[in-house]
Amino acid sequence: MSGDPARGWVTTSLDGPVLTVLLDRADQLNAQVPATWTTLAEIGAALPDEVRVVVVRGAGRAFSAGLDRSLFAADPGTPGGLGELAGLGAHGAQERIRGYQAGFRWLRRPGIVSVAVVQGHAIGAGAQLALACDLRVCAEEATFALPEATLGLVPDLTGTSTLVQAVGYSRALEMCLTGRRVGAAEAYTAGLANVVVPASALDGAVEQLVAAVLGPDVDASRETAALVRRAAAADEDGQDAAERAAQYRRLHALAEQASSARG
Repeated sequence: MSGDPARGWVTTSLDGPVLTVLLDRADQLNAQVPATWTTLAEIGAALPDEVRVVVVRGAGRAFSAGLDRSLFAADPGTPGGLGELAGLGAHGAQERIRGYQAGFRWLRRPGIVSVAVVQGHAIGAGAQLALACDLRVCAEEATFALPEATLGLVPDLTGTSTLVQAVGYSRALEMCLTGRRVGAAEAYTAGLANVVVPASALDGAVEQLVAAVLGPDVDASRETAALVRRAAAADEDGQDAAERAAQYRRLHALAEQASSARG
């Protein structure tokens, strides 16, 4: 059964210490809507203490093709659309985006390890969701892209800091400015993918990685993860705030352009 539109087509299943989060909108390549992000945030807020691993997947042939295209409407009357967001004003828009970012940030909270299982497209918000996870297991045909700048926007779902942590400054800058697609082989070489396997072997590779993560003593594992995260961390709160502010400036500019075009 597919996910509930009111919950952004997100479903979950719990198997002992492993929670699986599924984007369940295969007919739309798991395109995301604001309800997707608020539901993700709710899942994180209600996460049971016994969960040690969170696996994030997309149903069908893609992980997620990004933002639902209907939301690109500049019309402020489109619920959840970019035009509506721009109309909230600087404070209102940034607070709304802060809530969306919460759906991504919890995937790196202390006590859990998150794994994105990427097949097909991981574009825009899809790429940022995969990047929000600690680890990424990819099928050979997987592709990543962050095309926001080519659309007049910026990545604002925590993706700038997580991308830099994964691939470094220069490659992250080039990917974000050009919006080009990065295949699985390059993603592995760059550090964006931890494992790349044929699509037929994807489930087995995920099971193997999850078992390995669950292998060590739980307290030792959590202490080690905390140390590694501290060593890698940028000023995540500051970076998220910068994303929100930049996105509002872009939304305001695009709204003005649309208004001028309507005459």
